[in-house]
Amino acid sequence: MKQHYTIHRHCHHFNWDNALEPVHVITPGERLNFEVTDASAGQLTPASTTEDLGRVDFQRVNPVNGPVYIEGAMPGDTLEVEIESFGPQDWGWTAVTPGFGLLQAQFQDPYLKIWDLKADKAEFLPGIEIPIAPFPGTIGVALPEPGPHNIVPPRKNGGNMDIKHLTKGAKLYLPVWVEGALFSVGDTHAAQGDGEVCGTAIEAPMDVQLRFKLHKQKQIFEPQFTTPGPLNTGTEGKGYFATTGYGEDLLTATKKAISFMIEHLVGHYGLSDVEAYALCSVAVDLKQSAVVDMPHYLVSAYLPLAIFK
Repeated sequence: MKQHYTIHRHCHHFNWDNALEPVHVITPGERLNFEVTDASAGQLTPASTTEDLGRVDFQRVNPVNGPVYIEGAMPGDTLEVEIESFGPQDWGWTAVTPGFGLLQAQFQDPYLKIWDLKADKAEFLPGIEIPIAPFPGTIGVALPEPGPHNIVPPRKNGGNMDIKHLTKGAKLYLPVWVEGALFSVGDTHAAQGDGEVCGTAIEAPMDVQLRFKLHKQKQIFEPQFTTPGPLNTGTEGKGYFATTGYGEDLLTATKKAISFMIEHLVGHYGLSDVEAYALCSVAVDLKQSAVVDMPHYLVSAYLPLAIFK
């Protein structure tokens, strides 16, 4: 099998910045392998404990490999990125960090779960298994505005989108804002619920192989994608339990839907509050059920019953 060029884990950066020198140059049609480190940039390990969270330097999280210069890419073009495969995953982590996450006011103590990912499913607690469905949480190109830009939020260039459906076979379309596009990828996840509510998924180092195609003079203004589906890999067949949250804004409705799901997990399955919150982040999918009756919004949180054994 032909070996494709690898962007190694040390070739990473922590901000979007169109002044960064590319680490590699490719022509459209080429494949690249990216050796992605975890979202802590190696600050957490399989031996880490909750106490280690307090020693993490949050100025050095969410690294992305790159940037890669795409020959011929110019502003106004669209870069197509096909996700071809993922390397094996050995371990991962999920954390609740004080001051971060959907319910940060409610969860102010740190929590860390270390996962064994050597099988097709990862055990959260005895009797609760999460199917592994890897994807890159952060993927994008350089912004047109000069200077460094925080890599944590999603933006018009892609960024930390945390779209769990960017799995094997998906094609992501990114607007090209600068010459060469300056593509980067990182923040690989082994599994996640839509919303990633506690702020982390199953964060895991792994390889990802991508193939690039350029659509000249085809302009889009924010990312688009196709995904082969299914939308809930490994959790179909046993149905879902859902909670709903009503609010006069989407954030209030979302917080209520997750809070009610946490109550359900605690009362029905005997989880602690923080375990239920972390489980929501890696397995529960948020959906906007009603937006038409503004300012009255309804958000639903879907718990896949297949994770319970």
